[in-house]
Amino acid sequence: MDAFYASVEQRDNPDLRGKPVAVGGSRERGVVAAASYEARKFGVRSAMPSVTAKRQCPDLIFVKPRFEVYKAVSQQIREIFAEHTPIIEPLSLDEAYLDVTETLQGIPLARDVALAIRAKIKEVTGLNASAGISYNKFLAKLASDYRKPNGQYVITPEMGPAFVEALPVGKFHGIGPATSSKMNALGLYNGLDMRNQSLDFMQANFGKAGSYYYWISTGVDNRDVRADRIRKSIGAENTFSTDLASFDAMVVELAPLIDKVWRYCEGAGDRGRTVTLKMKFNDLEIITRSRSAPVAVSSRSDLERLTVALLRNEMLVPKPVRLLGVSLSALQHVDDAEPQLALPM
Repeated sequence: MDAFYASVEQRDNPDLRGKPVAVGGSRERGVVAAASYEARKFGVRSAMPSVTAKRQCPDLIFVKPRFEVYKAVSQQIREIFAEHTPIIEPLSLDEAYLDVTETLQGIPLARDVALAIRAKIKEVTGLNASAGISYNKFLAKLASDYRKPNGQYVITPEMGPAFVEALPVGKFHGIGPATSSKMNALGLYNGLDMRNQSLDFMQANFGKAGSYYYWISTGVDNRDVRADRIRKSIGAENTFSTDLASFDAMVVELAPLIDKVWRYCEGAGDRGRTVTLKMKFNDLEIITRSRSAPVAVSSRSDLERLTVALLRNEMLVPKPVRLLGVSLSALQHVDDAEPQLALPM
């Protein structure tokens, strides 16, 4: 979906249409959960601190998230998907992989399936959707960003190798800014540069992820669309180009990670009892610290409080931090979760 949360708000409030809108908290420690395309023109993006977003776009309008509304719209969209295929792998409230090798409507071409789905979404919800069509998940994900907003793009098997060759490493799904910078330092700037390296070289420099990077640089991704995928945990992490030296700086950088984890929880309808903080220090030592609640964590604020409490315990003898990660495990579906009680802090 295109700027999903912000588009829902603009749909439901005509006064917001055509204006820069950010869904999220406007407070000092708030984070942008979604930005309208009008806001993106000013460089506002999801996971950006609200104070930074407001600085870049002084006319930015902040709207409080309405996750129950987003979930209801997401369910409408899932029902439209199910009219065409039962093989649906949800990624979040606004994104999913579909296997349309065989379709329930008998539409022979995948591009026509995408057109039909996008038209039905517009008819039912009033929202625009974009689609990426290809022969594997990696390329379909890349294609989905190629004609946004309100478009679709096809990468055929004949196009795949050349498409990947020319793609800057920072545009590869799964390669963040820190990894992109490391690749550049090794002389890797695009897919062709990666493909010209050996598998051993990629693994030696990037560990287990190096194997994934190597194969996607050749356009190969053998992952199936899994309608039955069961997550054991939901997490997010970030490696920083400059080490973090203070507690306050770490709290600021944790906010978008917590926000991302919670958005995944909302999208999947999952809750979890165990919060884990991951830290990698400038001497490359890695630690994880976990805390389990008696009942499932039921709000973003509770997730943040538990995470910050774990961080505070590790700051008695502070060391510069190169990476932070947050994850939630011991997952259960929201319908099966016990009623929320006051969490012990």
